[in-house]
Amino acid sequence: MTEEHSTPIKTPKQLVIVVLLAFAVPITVVGLLSQLVTSGEHGEKGSPDLVLARIQPVGTVVLGEATGPKGMMTGEQVYGQVCKACHETGLAGAPKFGDKAAWARVLAEGQDTAFDHAIKGFKAMPPKGGSTDLSDDEVKRAVAYMAGKAGANWTAPAVPAAATATTAAAPAPAPAAASAPAAAAPVVAAAAPAAAAAPAAAAAASGDAGKKIYDSTCVVCHGAGLAGAPKFGDKAAWAPRIKTGMPALYDVALHGKGAMPPKGGNTALPDADVKAAVDYMVSAAK
Repeated sequence: MTEEHSTPIKTPKQLVIVVLLAFAVPITVVGLLSQLVTSGEHGEKGSPDLVLARIQPVGTVVLGEATGPKGMMTGEQVYGQVCKACHETGLAGAPKFGDKAAWARVLAEGQDTAFDHAIKGFKAMPPKGGSTDLSDDEVKRAVAYMAGKAGANWTAPAVPAAATATTAAAPAPAPAAASAPAAAAPVVAAAAPAAAAAPAAAAAASGDAGKKIYDSTCVVCHGAGLAGAPKFGDKAAWAPRIKTGMPALYDVALHGKGAMPPKGGNTALPDADVKAAVDYMVSAAK
């Protein structure tokens, strides 16, 4: 007589347990695998920095002002635009231009030290005189120029040769007399919108000019509040001055007062540019 096939399941309770495990174990395994795949960083490919590096744009577009080549100004030009504001009058302890006694200490330190101080800033003087768009070579030329007026013979980087190619001015097109009558009507029709837009455009142009003059001339003192100058954006410092009225502020800026030299030391500035700079600073303090 053959032996019957035996099974480990002897009771109904064991059968129920086996059936439940048959469903529960695969579901648990699938859940754990899913969590493992979808959570956390896994190896080098999961690093956020590496992911950003892989998906970053191929290139970027940078818009800038249409200005001349950087680094092309002479020492005299840099002095007139930037350094003159303080060195013309000896403002905030700056050695006065042409004063050999005042420059003696600077000359004794040597040109390398003077160049380094001018580029990185020293005491009351901000880096590059507050005009950080200047190249290091331009700053060195300005220092050598001022030192030369005090008797030194320092060597500064030469100004690069200007490009030989020049663009000839295009001749102005001849007026189309025959088409003038036909064009008269559209011009008249467009006159009203143009006139309405003119004040806004003029205000924007004035703001741009004021910021430009502030950045190149006024920031030296007003950026840090040197020699009692009201600091840019400081409403409390500007409030009593604004109360005197814009004509009084224009007069001080144009003709100087106290430690402030006329036109901030840059006497080549047109009056309109100086007034635009005053408007820009006042608007920032209101």
